[in-house]
This record gives sequence, C-alpha cells and structure tokens, in this order.
Amino acid sequence: MFELFTHFSTWLVVDILGISKATKLGDALHFFIEDTTKIFFLLLAMIYVIALIRASMNVERVRDYLAGKHKGVGYLLGSSFGAITPFCSCSSIPVFLGFTSAGIPVGITMSFLITSPLINEVAVLLLLSLLGWKFTLLYVIVGMSVGILGGAFLDVIKAERWLQSFAAKALARGKNSNATIQSTSVTTLSLKERHTFAKAEMLEIFGRVWKWVIIGVGLGSALHGFVPDGWIQAHLGNGQWWSVPAAVLLGIPLYSNATGVIPVMESLIKQGLPVGTTLAFCMSTVAASFPEFILLKQVMQWRLLAVLFALLLTAFTVMGWIFNYLTPFI
Repeated sequence: MFELFTHFSTWLVVDILGISKATKLGDALHFFIEDTTKIFFLLLAMIYVIALIRASMNVERVRDYLAGKHKGVGYLLGSSFGAITPFCSCSSIPVFLGFTSAGIPVGITMSFLITSPLINEVAVLLLLSLLGWKFTLLYVIVGMSVGILGGAFLDVIKAERWLQSFAAKALARGKNSNATIQSTSVTTLSLKERHTFAKAEMLEIFGRVWKWVIIGVGLGSALHGFVPDGWIQAHLGNGQWWSVPAAVLLGIPLYSNATGVIPVMESLIKQGLPVGTTLAFCMSTVAASFPEFILLKQVMQWRLLAVLFALLLTAFTVMGWIFNYLTPFI
C-alpha cells in the first residue's frame, strides 16, 4: 500500500514538476512529499480506527490485561507489535497517541515507539541478505530488548507525568473506569455515535500536530537530500572506541526509516566501517533524529524528551561496542 505514496511523489516531482530524482533538490522534494502524505494518511487513519475501536469495545479490559501483573508481557507485546509494523519513527506517533488515549501505560506504549522504527520485516530481510542470520537475529533481539527495557525504565520513573497536558488528559480519561466510553455498554452506542466520537478525536489530534509533521519531515528531507555522499564515511574513524558514540551523534541530525537506511548501511560496511559503528549510526538516524523529536515535542514535555534521548543514545552506543566486539566471533 505504501508504494502508492512513492508513486504519487514520483509523479508529482518528476512528471508534473519536471525535477529529476537524481538531483539533490529532486531527492529531497520526493522524500518530503512521500513521507508527508504517508504520515498524514497514517495519522488520520490510525487515530480514527483506534478511536472507533475504543468506542466499540471494553478498553478497560484491554488496559487491565496490559497493566499490573501482566506489565512484563505488555512490554513484550508492545515491542513485538513495534517490530512487525512497517512504520518509521514519525509514522509511529499516531499509534502512540491512540495507545495513550486508550489508557495503555506509557511504558508499554514507549516499548512500541522505540522498537517500531528500529525493526520491520523488510529491514530484517535486507539485513539477512547483507549480514547473515546470526547478525540479523542478534539485531532483532537487541532492538526489541532496547524497547522492552526502555519502556520498563520509563514506567519506573513515572514518565507519564511529563506528557503534554492534552496527552496526559487523554491518558487519564482512558484510565478512568468512570469515563463515558468505558462506562457505557457497547450496545448503547450506535454506529453513528461511534463515528462521531472517532471523527472528533481524529480532528482534534490532527489539528495539534499537522504543522509539526511538515516541519519535522521538511528538516529531515533537506538533510536527506543535501548531505554530501561520502562525508559520513570520512568522519567516523577507523574503529576506535570513540567512533561509536561519534557515529551516534552524527546520525542525530539525519533522518531515514529502517528500510531506507539499509542501503546506507551496506555502503558503509563495504567501505570498511565496523559493523557495530555502522549499526549505531543507522539506529541513531532512524530512532533519535531531530525530525522525530520535533514531532514528539507535541506529546511530550522537554524533560521526557531529554530522558528518552539520553536512553536511546546510551543504548545505541553500548550496542555498537557490543557488535564491534562480537564481530570476529560471529
């Protein structure tokens, strides 16, 4: 389905505007149009669908299953769902908002949000062909572990207190067993009433974040199209210990998704960059980019963003060192 956005972007940039994708401007513009239209579609569709489900089922039962003694299972389920969804970091935010509105604990939601941009089925298949099954399996295990441990840590520090006010209110409404949607039996809500509720929530959330989608993707597309080829390889060192944290920091201003970053990974490895350094750089590009954090600022306060940012950078750095150490033995 997502190929439709690629075709639309190609049609608009190449056929209508007459700009070649081989140029930096064409590449950046194509990236911007494709990701903006895809994210807007996901934002509207996912919020509407999740809100419609909330109005049609006993959300409290789902929430209770994911909370309390089942929270460990919830982290695993959140991370697993993130691993199989073909969303980039920015596209995952609509699901994050939907989960929050449903009253699902923030840690479980964050397990999804952290894992989703790192792993998807296309990235796994490409890595399998590029690095082999041992590296790929380790990559999946590490990626999901980062999501699970990150979500658990954010629950321990009660990260929900650092949500933006509207997101915190949505979470509180979802947790409140006396809320209208949860206290009203499903049979008392007509299809029209459920549609009205879902439409109102979709428009409210979309109205808050659409401009930040444009700003975030615009920044990412500019960096994506105009960073000179070969610049990264020339500035990451030759495998020294400091090259991993340097690679992580270098990846922050850039923006890609797990599938799009695989060709970059292949290029870096072929040019002799250590696997751990390459993975650390690519994970930083995918899951800790400025565009993502610009969007997340709409649902998180600065304190939570800083904690999440530090958590990700530490995890990627440690993971890079581990992969570099294990490479001779795999």
